Amino acid sequence: MDYYPDSYGSSRTRFLRDTEPLRAKWLFSRLEKHPLKNFPNLSLDWLWAEPRLKENLVVISTALHGIEGYVGSAMLKLFMDEFVPRLDPARTGLLLIHAINPWGMKHRRRYNENNADLNRNFLWDETFDPAVNPDYDALFSLLNPQRPLSNLWLSDAAFILRLLWQIARLGILRIRLGMLSGQYRHPRGVQFGGTDTQESTRVVRGLFRQALEEYRQVIHLDMHTGYGPRYQMSMVNSTREPASGSELMRRFDYPLIVAATPSEFYTVTGDITEHIYRLRDEEYPSKKLFATCFEFGTFGASLAAQIRSMRVTILENRLFQFGAKSGALRQAVCREYEELFFPSEEKWRRKALSDCRRAFEGILAAYDLL
Repeated sequence: MDYYPDSYGSSRTRFLRDTEPLRAKWLFSRLEKHPLKNFPNLSLDWLWAEPRLKENLVVISTALHGIEGYVGSAMLKLFMDEFVPRLDPARTGLLLIHAINPWGMKHRRRYNENNADLNRNFLWDETFDPAVNPDYDALFSLLNPQRPLSNLWLSDAAFILRLLWQIARLGILRIRLGMLSGQYRHPRGVQFGGTDTQESTRVVRGLFRQALEEYRQVIHLDMHTGYGPRYQMSMVNSTREPASGSELMRRFDYPLIVAATPSEFYTVTGDITEHIYRLRDEEYPSKKLFATCFEFGTFGASLAAQIRSMRVTILENRLFQFGAKSGALRQAVCREYEELFFPSEEKWRRKALSDCRRAFEGILAAYDLL
């Protein structure tokens, strides 16, 4: 079976089709959607499958970073085919979310229609402070060249020279955090978190509130690609999760679980997982919650792989903002960008499915849901 879709449209069609058998098992179920205001042919779609007793809710979400939704769609299909039949519809419900960022998935970009990274947009107090991440301005010329692509060799040479200069000034850790943690000042720059709460973010925040309002225990698994070892999916936990990675590795029988800290992963402002934990802590403290990100690494975790990821991220945003002098340049950048978030290698795809299967099994068994 080919789990990996080739387009947003085929992924959405499959999701809507595959929810039909689930709706027969959960008699209290419904499909809902939210078409984007400015792109009504693109929508967030989700299934609520409600049990008779609202004890447990399993939430699977995909395509927060649009292009990452192709792998997310495969994992959602795996969950629906292999794990949903083993759940008890009397006490365990489902909230399955297809394509939080449908525009990004459709156009094979990480960002949404406003160039916003939605995983930098879940700010608890909705204060989009331009002073956040002061290192970003120091890195601006490295991260955001302000002209069309004309020659990859010259672009790469300039990138390496700027990078070496910034390493000497700031060090590699500050560069990594400065690039990845998010910024709210440069709307055309990489890792822009927005200047206000995005349409998709508002929808998902509402779903989270409803989930915690109605269920005693919520398990939220959000699908991502890009960072970490190439052939080993990482679970990346909120800093608000009280259990340590080593404790959860034993409990879930899974080999790689880390926290979103600078030493283990990287810190993000406006992160979706941090948001749902804070919502629970602030407004629903009696509810039980486990939320994590499944991060399927692509280029790898070495320093060379991180630099390669940075290069491709910069090139793709430059291409989107300023264009390229030739179609060949455009195609080369788009191919490399797709490999960063949706690898074509069959070995990688098989291993990703295997890792996800093991993680689903471990988490659901640990919470006595199978």
